[in-house]
Amino acid sequence: MPDFDFDTLVIGSGPGGQKAAIAAAKLGRRVAVVDRPDMLGGVSLHTGTIPSKTLREAVLYLTGLTQRDLYGQSYRLKEDITVADLTARTRHVVGREVDVVRSQLTRNHVTVYSGTARFTGPHTVAVAEQSGRERLIGAEHIVIATGTRPARPDSVEFDGRTIMDSDNVLALERVPRSMVIVGAGVIGMEYASMFAALGSKVTVVEKRPGMLDLCDVEIVESLKYHLRDLAVTFRFGETVAAVERHARGTLTVLESGKKIPADTVMYSAGRQGLTAGLDLERAGLTADPRGRIRVDEHYRTEVAHIYAVGDVIGFPALAATSMEQGRAAAYHACGEPVGRMHQLQPIGIYTIPEISFVGRTEDQLTEDRVPFEVGVARYRELARGQIIGDSHGMLKLLVSPADRTLLGVHCFGSGATELIHIGQSVMGCGGTVDYLVDAVFNYPTLAESYKVAALDATNKLRQLDHLTD
Repeated sequence: MPDFDFDTLVIGSGPGGQKAAIAAAKLGRRVAVVDRPDMLGGVSLHTGTIPSKTLREAVLYLTGLTQRDLYGQSYRLKEDITVADLTARTRHVVGREVDVVRSQLTRNHVTVYSGTARFTGPHTVAVAEQSGRERLIGAEHIVIATGTRPARPDSVEFDGRTIMDSDNVLALERVPRSMVIVGAGVIGMEYASMFAALGSKVTVVEKRPGMLDLCDVEIVESLKYHLRDLAVTFRFGETVAAVERHARGTLTVLESGKKIPADTVMYSAGRQGLTAGLDLERAGLTADPRGRIRVDEHYRTEVAHIYAVGDVIGFPALAATSMEQGRAAAYHACGEPVGRMHQLQPIGIYTIPEISFVGRTEDQLTEDRVPFEVGVARYRELARGQIIGDSHGMLKLLVSPADRTLLGVHCFGSGATELIHIGQSVMGCGGTVDYLVDAVFNYPTLAESYKVAALDATNKLRQLDHLTD
């Protein structure tokens, strides 16, 4: 075997890259990570998941939005909220998380190279350092975990201030009075709800007939109702023809002829894999037009010793799944047994209120001709819902009448992304709705919603059984 500098080299230090590096290091391998000096922790930590979710918490806290059911619709913790108010918390959290990532890599004896990487061969990478020096590194196995950036239409002139993508939001000079968001996907709807909560007049433009088509229809309708209550305007089935920059703001022109004036425009038009500067062809690799790399079930690329994980390989492009992909890739590269990632992966969408689900939706079950019964619990029925001032949240269970197993769990409201893991665990262990009926939950909690929804479903199943006996 050639004498490589490292057993495993990871390009990118986001969630997938971190877990791949640490997993290989814990298996006794010599490991190195390459990333830009200002991007330790990856896109997820600096411009994606962590700052956007921290921004959301700051918005909820400073606007007092979640407390208005208790203290009145005029309740507000701070009257004039500035961008500085919002970014202070974000900078603090990002700084602390960078320290955590650096500490974890150091403790596990992972060598970190600051710079940008490009392939010079199947086993070699050149790292361009800030000093201008280029360092050549050889590795037996290489893991690509470079992540993505926002996709930018060529026809739009982005300036990062008035016409921007989701990476530029934290650089805003002030909270805009009005805003157009192009794209009603997850990122677009998260930012739409945040800025609407801050008092911006938000218009969402989406060429598809609806939003968040991966979610349960009833829950999407609930979110749409709440956002309209915050004065969000939706323009579905519309395509942007042009965006004009003027001295007093922007003008978004739709193909239908509508014109929407606003202070700022934010594009949320999907993501582009960060592979353009990697010189993939020198390693024998290719990427698709969106910069994504194809992998097999072990996250191996078409070159057997090179792996790719995280957003750069496409769906589901979540920090949580990226972490597990990184660990699995490292184990496989090291010849360590590793189980398949469970197909029951929870999805969390941090809109206001938040959405989370696991399993199939009503529409998917109907399309697959799978019978189901629905059990629903509404937060207003729970003491905890009244205590926290959330009377709009809900939990929905989709139950099989044949064997009483859970086919899907869908949650909307406070704590949805935490609550969903109870349903995920029951489904993953093959449990039935009867377990939730018989279980004792702390009182008062939102977790109680599982018992309420389970009782609702079993009462309906009992009626069905009574009629068919």
